[in-house]
Amino acid sequence: MTIVVFGSINMDLIAQTASLPQLGETVMGSQFITLPGGKGANQAVAAAKLKTVTYIVGRVGGDNLGLELLQTLQQFNINTEGVLIDQTISSGVAMISVEKSGENTIIVIPGANHNINEVDVTRLVEILPQTKVLLLQLEIPLKAVEMAAKEAKKLGVTVILDPAPMPDKFPDHLYSLVDIITPNQTETEKLVGFPLSNAEKIKEAAYILLNKGVANLIIKLGEKGAFFATQNEQNFIPPLQVDAVDTVGAGDGFNGGIAAALDRGLSIKEALQWGTIVGALTTTKPGAQTALPDLTMLEKFIQNKYE
Repeated sequence: MTIVVFGSINMDLIAQTASLPQLGETVMGSQFITLPGGKGANQAVAAAKLKTVTYIVGRVGGDNLGLELLQTLQQFNINTEGVLIDQTISSGVAMISVEKSGENTIIVIPGANHNINEVDVTRLVEILPQTKVLLLQLEIPLKAVEMAAKEAKKLGVTVILDPAPMPDKFPDHLYSLVDIITPNQTETEKLVGFPLSNAEKIKEAAYILLNKGVANLIIKLGEKGAFFATQNEQNFIPPLQVDAVDTVGAGDGFNGGIAAALDRGLSIKEALQWGTIVGALTTTKPGAQTALPDLTMLEKFIQNKYE
């Protein structure tokens, strides 16, 4: 089968520093690097590095960055026939500050990603009949995401949505179009309107979101692990202990790992294991796409830890 990612393609401009600046503060950085990124592209690379047939549908600008981004995706054996080169605008850029603990702040300038519309959905629809899993995020216009989810639902394609960055108002009708939603703690708090201060609040949030129509909820809790819930079960997933240097791309790796597992016909619980491992291993190296583990690394980790 095939995984298709409909989403953003960016170039990450990364500044490393001892501590993140406060408002109005200037701090000295230690290093500056440019790396291909974007939540859509990252998820595509995560799946492709796990030996999954992967397509990406989106846009890059008609600039040098756009060409570099396409070449990078192709080097990972990702099919980019669905990517439009938009000559009217620059490619998307993410400006990332990373402190020594691995925590980061990100400013995304959408560029060509902002122009994605029904024309791009039409290209996506051509691929969907051969697709098992569709990965979505919200770094492209919400209307296009909704259209894509609706088309995938018609064809019985499994839809995984990472609701990031969170819009001011998340449309309730989108929940029922999604098979798996994977907000982090902050995003979940915005969706339900209260802080997840303890386990009971997390369970209360899950109850609210499941009753809005989503079949599978996975709340990513960072260093605390994750929480998985359906109408029939709820489980806290413990974190994996690794030496984290950079959390950029970990959430994208998590989603890509889940998609790759489901594409292979594994269960949702096995997919959660894959996602958790891929996300954790991604934090052990700087950057996003370059840090994502390949299938050999994943299988070695599973063998050493669980067998």
